[in-house]
Amino acid sequence: MPKVRNYLSLIKFSHTIFAMPFAMIGFCTALTHVGIRINDVERQEYPFTVNSLPSNLKTITLFILVILCMVFARSAAMAFNRYLDRNFDSKNPRTAIREIPAGIIKANSVLLFTIANCFLFIACTFFINRLCFDLSPVALLVVLGYSYTKRFTPLCHLVLGLGLSLAPIGAYLAVTGAFHWLPILFSLAVIFWVSGFDIIYALQDEEFDKSQKLYSIPAWLGKARALRISELLHLFSAAAVIIAGVYGVFGWSYWIGVAVFAGMLIYQHSIVKPNDLKKVNLAFMTANGIASVVFAIFVIADMFLHS
Repeated sequence: MPKVRNYLSLIKFSHTIFAMPFAMIGFCTALTHVGIRINDVERQEYPFTVNSLPSNLKTITLFILVILCMVFARSAAMAFNRYLDRNFDSKNPRTAIREIPAGIIKANSVLLFTIANCFLFIACTFFINRLCFDLSPVALLVVLGYSYTKRFTPLCHLVLGLGLSLAPIGAYLAVTGAFHWLPILFSLAVIFWVSGFDIIYALQDEEFDKSQKLYSIPAWLGKARALRISELLHLFSAAAVIIAGVYGVFGWSYWIGVAVFAGMLIYQHSIVKPNDLKKVNLAFMTANGIASVVFAIFVIADMFLHS
């Protein structure tokens, strides 16, 4: 069990709370709000996908596969990031306690863990549908490729946002095998939301990033201007969920969720200042965890109330 705990710590499993609720929104969007029934979907299938199951097992099996895809893809991305950044982490006092630099887990073991999760992710998509399987290398390219971006562009935060934004689209594709504007709008909200709070988190490493010639918005523009960029991105995120609500003709429950989501965005910017970073973790984890979970609860509730 200690080994399991070490790997859960390595990949920051608790941070799954950011993307998983939006994956559930994408899944439920297909099943309820857009009016898709799994049994009626015509797809290109490989043998032994969920389509070969009895109708009463399809939805629950697909739901489990979507969750597993989320867990495996995110675990691969986080582990690869830790593996690739191990030398930088060992030099940074804030990150020197992480599993690889601290000697808790060997670097080669983390690389094998990454490969295993990539394989399991692709395997899960194989049992979902042809489109998800065909797109699985693209998804892995995005989520793994993020780890390289801090070496050459301050837009790395947006790439992280792009990786997590695949959650609602991917879950929707798992059900329908087709694209739709509503999950795309939710994905845009995720891109701007995640990139905005990742900039806040990166404020802690501004000086270290500069010393190591690493790229980030705070290292590029300084703390004060970085916070302004973060605010702008969060404004775009709030706009995206509002547009999604209008486009999807959601009810009152959805708009309560929007109010909570926007409120948490405002709250985190009210407690983090350029010269006071003591509450960065409160803003990063607590505020954004509440934002995603509560928003998802109200959005999904609205979908089932009006389906």
